[in-house]
Amino acid sequence: MKAFKHFKTITYHKYLVMKGCFKVGLYKQGLLHDLSKYSPSEFMVGAKYYQGTRSPNAAERDAIGYSSAWLHHKGRNRHHYEYWIDYSAKDIPGGIAPVPMPVNYVVEMLMDRIAACKVYNGSKYTDSSPLAYYNMGKEKAPMHEKTRALLEQLLNMLASQGEEATFAYIRKELL
Repeated sequence: MKAFKHFKTITYHKYLVMKGCFKVGLYKQGLLHDLSKYSPSEFMVGAKYYQGTRSPNAAERDAIGYSSAWLHHKGRNRHHYEYWIDYSAKDIPGGIAPVPMPVNYVVEMLMDRIAACKVYNGSKYTDSSPLAYYNMGKEKAPMHEKTRALLEQLLNMLASQGEEATFAYIRKELL
């Protein structure tokens, strides 16, 4: 039963991202978004740790200390800032350096965050939900400053002006 519920959840999430991407003109990204979630290495973990109120990756992390599904996912999906982390050529503490994300992937990341908040918050979702969720973890996110600035601009615009105005700005000005 959890496998079916997980399938419904990830498919609904994918649908919401696709719908948002289509509204701003990112048709290919909308169609291809998160296909790796249907692969055995991600789907089986998702079904096992499914709760319906948060990501199964968080539950797997709680249970075993890391998420094998997330490690698989982030390396295959360019809309995650973690995909854009490389080893540093300079002497930087930690030895890693975030790379700026192309704008189209920042936009897909925004759509991903909106969809995740809609799925997990349900009727409690507001256009401020993605910004609030982002603000809870932004301090530990190793994101390039240009990527961070654009994502925060879009999240703040969403919170203050709503989806319609934000998507119009993305479609007409950003892409």
